[in-house]
Amino acid sequence: MAKKPSTHIEYKEEFYGSEHWALLASLREKATCLMEVLEKANLESIVHGSIARGDVSTRSDIDVFLQTPASSFSVEIALEKAAASIERRLIVQATPTYAMKAHIEMADRVSVTFPLMKMRKVEREFYGFGGNVTLQGIRKGLRVPGVDKRLMLIEPTDEGHRQSAVTGREEQVARFLDLSIETVMDRVRALTRRDHVGRTGVFVEEELSGDETFEMRLDRLAKSNPAVRRRARNV
Repeated sequence: MAKKPSTHIEYKEEFYGSEHWALLASLREKATCLMEVLEKANLESIVHGSIARGDVSTRSDIDVFLQTPASSFSVEIALEKAAASIERRLIVQATPTYAMKAHIEMADRVSVTFPLMKMRKVEREFYGFGGNVTLQGIRKGLRVPGVDKRLMLIEPTDEGHRQSAVTGREEQVARFLDLSIETVMDRVRALTRRDHVGRTGVFVEEELSGDETFEMRLDRLAKSNPAVRRRARNV
């Protein structure tokens, strides 16, 4: 069952046991291997979400993201050399104003995502909202604060983490995470809406065929969809 956003101001300390630390280490090791593959291809990446914060569970995904537009050929060749097991390739666009992204799903809840066009500030800050760590940060054992899907601010501690509600403290959280208030409010609205209406859809989500590149599908979508075409030009 999906976690629901909390609407109450509360503070709570979570203490991790040995199993939790072992799981975090295992997930981070998998993320490191993938990020090193990308690094060898001169593709800098981050891992974001619970793996960056530390509040992982057995359902945690390994979400690796390239922060700047990249050639899909370069990314897929790097994954191919690493013998990555690619299960699906999707082209996605959350809303008509957001950048189109390439999303590659692999086995064991691992994915690589990268923009196919320049992102706006609110889109870039999305990854700061949930928390993100570079490859160098993972190697150093760095854990960072961020907000989870319950709209709880997770602050790492030596023993686990401290959590507190974001709702009602949006400006304080924005300052703490060094983000714009617009980004925080945007994420609060999105996660609150999802709690009320269930999983919300995206503007575009299409699976690619075996011999199709992301750039080919983007070009086709831009020709047939005026909203996609406008966003592609507005970079």
